[in-house]
Amino acid sequence: MSTLVHDGTAILGRHLLRIRHAPAITVMTQTMPIVFLLFFGYVFGSALAMPGADYRAFLVPGMLVATAANGVMTGMFQAAQDTHRGVTDRLRTMPVSRAAVPLGQALADLVTSAVGMVPLLLVGLAMGWRIEGTAMAALGAVGLLLLFRFATTWVGILLGLASRSEEAAGQLGSATFMLPLLSNAYIPTDGMPGWLRTIAEWNPISAVTTAVRELFGNAPVPEGAAWPVAHPVAGALLWSLALIALCAPAAVGRYART
Repeated sequence: MSTLVHDGTAILGRHLLRIRHAPAITVMTQTMPIVFLLFFGYVFGSALAMPGADYRAFLVPGMLVATAANGVMTGMFQAAQDTHRGVTDRLRTMPVSRAAVPLGQALADLVTSAVGMVPLLLVGLAMGWRIEGTAMAALGAVGLLLLFRFATTWVGILLGLASRSEEAAGQLGSATFMLPLLSNAYIPTDGMPGWLRTIAEWNPISAVTTAVRELFGNAPVPEGAAWPVAHPVAGALLWSLALIALCAPAAVGRYART
């Protein structure tokens, strides 16, 4: 355990230095969610406004969860980059814990995500979004967002280690942009056709989004929804923990065999 902690901390530092020396990528990944928030809130806001509800209050939690789901893309790209540029092979020749390398990457992504959440929340507040729930519930929402980001990062790391090239990982990572569109992150699911609503409500993003909205006090739990959305906090926790339990050991095993 002490070896894992020591080596994981060293890998965490490596990834944080990597982020420091690539400020353009960091700025882009941090500003794109804000751009999308402004775009959806002001350009599409009037067309997507819901009767009796403020669309921006509905949108901000969804955008926070969609940003957390981007852990798939960033985890995949960084893992594929290290794999296909020989960094992974070099680390495997060193006396480094096999679990420490992917764990350090996941923790570094978690740190940068926590920092990047702050400007997104501030922009949401400037747009008129407010936290209507209690302070403890709001902290729970932030913790749930970070847990989901940690889970999606492990999914990305596993896919990146299994990718055939950096280009393939980049293309597959770009395709994950569709995942929030097939959820309730941007629009309610009650107006969707039955088959599409079922798919959207069993999307992990929908459960996490509903839980965050409930904890922030921005929207009630919809009636007649699938179980993960009808019980959003439990559904979000189960989805996140299941993704970590499945993908973290698989990613570590894949790294060891690469």
